[in-house]
Amino acid sequence: MTTSYARAGDFQPPSFRLDGRVALVTGAGRGLGQAVALALAHAGADLAAAARSTVEVEETCARAAALGRQTLARPVDLLEPGNAAALVQDTVSNFGRLDVLVHAAGINIRQPAGDFTPADVSRIMRVNVESAFFLAQAAAPVMRGAGRGRIICITSVATRVAIPRVSVYSMSKAALEQMVRALAIEWARDGITVNAIAPGRFWTSMTDAVFSNPALHESAVRVIPMGRPGVPTDLGGAAVFLASDASAYMTGQTIVVDGGWLASAGVAG
Repeated sequence: MTTSYARAGDFQPPSFRLDGRVALVTGAGRGLGQAVALALAHAGADLAAAARSTVEVEETCARAAALGRQTLARPVDLLEPGNAAALVQDTVSNFGRLDVLVHAAGINIRQPAGDFTPADVSRIMRVNVESAFFLAQAAAPVMRGAGRGRIICITSVATRVAIPRVSVYSMSKAALEQMVRALAIEWARDGITVNAIAPGRFWTSMTDAVFSNPALHESAVRVIPMGRPGVPTDLGGAAVFLASDASAYMTGQTIVVDGGWLASAGVAG
């Protein structure tokens, strides 16, 4: 079945609102995941927030509830097999639906490539890639039944440039972006879009040792055309866009949010 093209006179402004929708966000206890979760709540979505820390995830939910949103706080360890699918089921059981899934949970180990053990590699891949796959796998039937859904993964510009001491992290994020493309084409006709957001150099708890050191801060920021590191709220707009009807014809893509770093080819301004 085909549909006619929309003429200019038929144009309807895209909606970025998420009222009546339910979003599940992993890694929602702090940093980028928390910022994304709260951006979706500000746009109208009810929120299921998941993270390892009970205190942190409850704090995120308290902030979303203050906006008038229904919330569900779920402490979860995505290293444990089965927890991803159980988290999706828990969300659906509580809200009766799931419209948006954001996988922002991730771990990193900074060390020379020769120092990684099999356990190190397994731990990073299980959280960053395998749990993302099983979350999406569990969410897809729910979204398919509703005729629409949005899946968003947080990746990294480390998929595009080589950064010392984060080889396994970079591998995991590259795998995640390929997963996004593969699932996007499989589920496109189900009304499910699958996209990614790749942050550049962001100041979070994971990078505080760099950006709180004046010398390291200057070195890191020198190659960013905007002249500053990203902060978690800088991801909010991209996340809301990908979660909303405004991105309905976009799937299998990665939005880079990096202050112009990649565009500059790493040349200091």
